[in-house]
Amino acid sequence: MKNKVQNILLVGVGGQGILLASEILSEVLMLGGYDVKKAEVHGMAQRGGSVVSHVRYGEKVYSPIIPEGEADILFGFELLESYRYLPLLKKDGQVVASDLQIVPPGVALGKENYPEDIPDKIRAAFPRSRIVNAMALAQQAGNMRTVNTVLLGALSNMMEISAEAWNQAMHNRVPAKFLDENLKAFALGRQA
Repeated sequence: MKNKVQNILLVGVGGQGILLASEILSEVLMLGGYDVKKAEVHGMAQRGGSVVSHVRYGEKVYSPIIPEGEADILFGFELLESYRYLPLLKKDGQVVASDLQIVPPGVALGKENYPEDIPDKIRAAFPRSRIVNAMALAQQAGNMRTVNTVLLGALSNMMEISAEAWNQAMHNRVPAKFLDENLKAFALGRQA
């Protein structure tokens, strides 16, 4: 499948480890022999704003930006952000998302409502989707900040990349003092 460009869109809010996850994902794809292009959009990331990372890979990739309606996988760190970006998925796309809900300011101020039944809506539109209780698994791994690697573990099951490449990418990108808990989180995500 190296001759076909594949697209993974990572979405969430600032502070969730999206940029580290996109670095690990890009690294593992390069280790898998793919040409990889990556682009990131930070919307007030330090204040909990939307963060989006485009990762494209294949035999030869010319642009880092995923065209609308062309994402193969939507990789969501927060439920509402995942729901907002569904239009960028292909009709037969897949979603791997955390069930975490971070209330946006408009909802917190009572000006908007948080949509109900988002997991059911995602599964209805994209039946091969996986909604993961990533926070519980991260806590089981020993650090709730490992949600991103829990989700990478869940994503790894959808990709034809060796376990050795994932392990190497984690060793290359995760600081040594956090490596053990991240490897544990990754394994828990893979089992989820």
